[in-house]
Amino acid sequence: MSLPGKKAAAGAGGIRRWLSTAVLSALALVLILVVISLSVGSPLPGASLPEYPAVRASHPKGNATADDGSKNDIATGVPLPGKELQGGQEPLIEHSAQNATLNSSEGSLNTREVDDTVPDPVPVDSKIQDPVVAMDDTTPKLNDSQRPDQGTCDLYHGEWVFDSSGALYTNNSCPVITRMQNCQGNGRPDKDYESWRWKPQQCTLPRFDGIKFLELMRGKTLAFVGDSVARNHMESLLCILWQVETPVDRGSRRMNRWIFRSTKTTIIRIWSAWLVHRSIEAVGFAPEGLDKVFLDVADETFMQFIASFDVLVLSSGHWFAKRSAYIQNGNVVGGQLWWPQQAGKMQINNVGAFGVSVETCLTALATHPNFTGIAVLRTYSPDHYEGGAWNAGGSCTGKVKPLDAVVRNGYTDAMYEKQVAGFRKAVQNSGKHSSKLKLMDITEPFALRADGHPGPYRSPDPNKKTQRGPDGKPPPQDCLHWCMPGPIDTWNEMLFETIRSELEGDSSR
Repeated sequence: MSLPGKKAAAGAGGIRRWLSTAVLSALALVLILVVISLSVGSPLPGASLPEYPAVRASHPKGNATADDGSKNDIATGVPLPGKELQGGQEPLIEHSAQNATLNSSEGSLNTREVDDTVPDPVPVDSKIQDPVVAMDDTTPKLNDSQRPDQGTCDLYHGEWVFDSSGALYTNNSCPVITRMQNCQGNGRPDKDYESWRWKPQQCTLPRFDGIKFLELMRGKTLAFVGDSVARNHMESLLCILWQVETPVDRGSRRMNRWIFRSTKTTIIRIWSAWLVHRSIEAVGFAPEGLDKVFLDVADETFMQFIASFDVLVLSSGHWFAKRSAYIQNGNVVGGQLWWPQQAGKMQINNVGAFGVSVETCLTALATHPNFTGIAVLRTYSPDHYEGGAWNAGGSCTGKVKPLDAVVRNGYTDAMYEKQVAGFRKAVQNSGKHSSKLKLMDITEPFALRADGHPGPYRSPDPNKKTQRGPDGKPPPQDCLHWCMPGPIDTWNEMLFETIRSELEGDSSR
């Protein structure tokens, strides 16, 4: 027989135990839901992509993360909550304009070196269809009068002239060159490709002055956004500026970030392969795991940071050779190296999709109220595979000086024209905000620089093959990226002039 006081105490204790159990159960349920959500790569209920002005379709529900799934604070470089990039690596693409097959190997996000474990390219399934490169009737034909106004000095028509003063830096004076672009360090025997300079017809393109550039960009941020060619471009600028001042590395796994303390100039790079949203979740009849490219949604990976950018340089195009499905208005409208026969005729091919993505991205940038800088679209970077694809005998070995004339490439021409058409549409869409958009038209001048690629000199291995073997096949070559030092340094001289003209209000020189 229990005493009354004891009985009451026992009753209160039971209630407390019941409440504790209920609270713990609720917390456990929430934790389980969070773990499940993270494990499948889906947001919690109610999550969606951020909305940006001038996006022409409803944003898809689902994965709102970046290509590597993580986010980063632009001011501090500290990763925000999200999935970390495995091993600090980013995908790299090498493809041929002939059939746009690709290498899905990975390279390091750390600009100091490239992962030695990256395998040589493996041929893709030969049964996969080649990309459609035929232009539709809506593709505008470009002529000089249709090109964006470059003021009284057109930087993009001219010739390559030999300059005995040589390169702006050496492969030994810059520690951030990606190994596969360190052509001299990898044993390339010739060096004249470093000394050709671009001479516009109507004016002079000044040699890059690092001190003047840093002063011009005092307190400002320059961001490179795009694919591995964007990395190549960013590293070239860092190497040039390194000769003036050693920057401080404040990068993270989410972005490269370098600060030049003397002027508080910040150089950033963010990976964005398509410049528009990408997901691997199933959409319609496009299965889970296949890359879905949302052509009408700008990529939130970098859009969330644009208020911090004074100059934004955009680079894309080569990933449109990758196996993927294209989404517009929530519907599957086309694909690359993927399309079910029963789905009927595609509404858009990879070339058309590229043009739409450019229009979407630039329109969203120009009309965004928080973006007060300028967005520079660098046109399609030409490759120079001859005799086949990169994995089928394609080669650029033996090219030691600029070509005398451009060798026309149907795929490059189609991609370039669609890109410029997308730029022009974005200018029209942006109205009074169109002055934020600038075109850096490098495709034609650099079509002449077949000598500027690493070719077989992608590795310091002293026993590497650099010539065709007994079977007549060449070693794997990189005829897409650019040697450093090399022609790509001219991009930064052009970029300097574009920025100078904008900030100083003078488009002539």
